[in-house]
Amino acid sequence: MKISAVEAIPVRIPRERDKAVGSAGSPTGLEEGAANYRWSSVFPVLYPVHFETALMKITLNTGVVGWGEAQAPLAPEVVCAIVDLLLNPVLLGEDFDGSLDRIEWLWQRMYATMRVRGQTGGFMLDAISGIDLALWDLAGKIQGKPVSALIPGAMGRQRVRAYCSGLTGATTEDRLRNAMERQAEGFSTFKLFFDTGRAEFLDLLSMVREKLSPGASLAVDALWRLSAEDAADFGWELDRRNALWLEAPLAPEDPVAHAELARAIRTPLALGESYRTHYELAPFFNMQAMGFVQPDLGRSGLTESLKIARIAADRGIPVVPHISIAMGPQIAAAIHLASALPGRELLEYNPNVLEVANRYLIQPLECRQGSYTVPDRPGLGCDVTFPSAFNRNTVRTYSI
Repeated sequence: MKISAVEAIPVRIPRERDKAVGSAGSPTGLEEGAANYRWSSVFPVLYPVHFETALMKITLNTGVVGWGEAQAPLAPEVVCAIVDLLLNPVLLGEDFDGSLDRIEWLWQRMYATMRVRGQTGGFMLDAISGIDLALWDLAGKIQGKPVSALIPGAMGRQRVRAYCSGLTGATTEDRLRNAMERQAEGFSTFKLFFDTGRAEFLDLLSMVREKLSPGASLAVDALWRLSAEDAADFGWELDRRNALWLEAPLAPEDPVAHAELARAIRTPLALGESYRTHYELAPFFNMQAMGFVQPDLGRSGLTESLKIARIAADRGIPVVPHISIAMGPQIAAAIHLASALPGRELLEYNPNVLEVANRYLIQPLECRQGSYTVPDRPGLGCDVTFPSAFNRNTVRTYSI
């Protein structure tokens, strides 16, 4: 079998931002303006107005199709251009037998195209990761097994416990009501985004804690807002409230500051979504800066995420995959990874994101009673469907 076609498809879907704000992928309000990308109203990060991602489709000469996806919330056309111009020539015509050794070989081949040219992260790795997921999807279809069954040492879970990522609502009362509704649905772990003033946020955290059952767990995502000077003080407040973790507290480029914070507070730090490879995460591992590691499958793919997970296992660090803006291939890959890894199974869940993803899947992904169902179909189990009017050759950006 040979790879006969590689397609990269930028996707841009209109979304109701009012319903999404406060949840994964849309954690804060945005500054006013007419641009499609706007600054967060809370901290200096650019967010999209629309739901944006990049889908990958690889076809073998036998007709078997594999679907993948890159995390591409900003300018998905960039990721797709990398696939078209750099990765397509590397992949076309290559033999593919569906083995993990062959996936690893192709990953190294793609990585080597720009390694000495300084492109070992960012958009380049996002593109590689999207292709990597498509290769794993193909491998499962060739072997007739779900991707989770291909992962060495897989635990074989059929369900994966989910945590509710963000509490949407225009008011504190709305957010508290949201928390109670999610708890009634079966969720016992929640993540709140530090999207307001400090005192207001800590009050909300305390109120949510009081509303939920005693066994509920609360994590906090600081959205890179803290500084080395004020992070420990904020962390001590979380210690008093028994937070499950403090996610993304500081500038992601500074492992030393993270290590110092990890030593200063009891609440574990959760890191991973900002990094694409085990190379990038090495200083955080080596400095013992993480209590949870959160690879994002649209940025690390399965191949690198498994390397990260092995390093984490050697250090006794739980792996909780990160899910942000994503369609089916990213979400399904995260479910398969979480189902296969030993130790604590837990996976991010956003109902708005899953609802959008399921619109364009032949067989929808399920999250019920606080747990994901692991797809049991060959591959990732999430073949994408598009309206028949879509023509990849004439429409460069697909707006649904």
